[in-house]
Amino acid sequence: MIRTRHNLTENTWFITFTCFDWIPLFEITNSYHLVYNWLKVIDQKYQIKTLAFVIMPNHVHALLQLPASVKSLNTVIANGKRFMAYYLVKQLTNMDQDSILNQLSAACTDKEIAKGQLHKVFEPSFDAKPIYTLAFLHQKLDYIHHNPVSGKWNLCKEFTDYPHSSAAFYHDDKPHSLVTITDYREFWG
Repeated sequence: MIRTRHNLTENTWFITFTCFDWIPLFEITNSYHLVYNWLKVIDQKYQIKTLAFVIMPNHVHALLQLPASVKSLNTVIANGKRFMAYYLVKQLTNMDQDSILNQLSAACTDKEIAKGQLHKVFEPSFDAKPIYTLAFLHQKLDYIHHNPVSGKWNLCKEFTDYPHSSAAFYHDDKPHSLVTITDYREFWG
């Protein structure tokens, strides 16, 4: 598989990564905290600021502001997915979720197995779109915040009530208890 290398000429990125085969692993294992921890780590280690986010049962969307010192978005995302994967597999094992573990194990290619990978927890790649304009940023912000109540999702009545999102920060002026959200208007005012 050819991996996309993201040219870091822009500082603001819309990123998405997904659990393998859209399995709701964050929900099944009640492991939303893994994404919160990752957002904290990338802020502390790389000074990557979270402008907006939503953690869905099987995927994550985020708007991230990267400093010039970050040279590889791929490395930042890959490291986060790898550490989350270890914990998710451990939780699934502790919960005796053998059918899911077998599905994740069967998805590994011979090449991945030869490298020591035992389970495919996330889709191999991730989506990353640079934010060039304020209009595009607003489109992605709206998409992120309405994701819990859009399409098949009915995770809450009002999109601002979904606890794993930055929606209440922007729409109700409520800080999030688990993530330091940097107001995008500081960069895009």
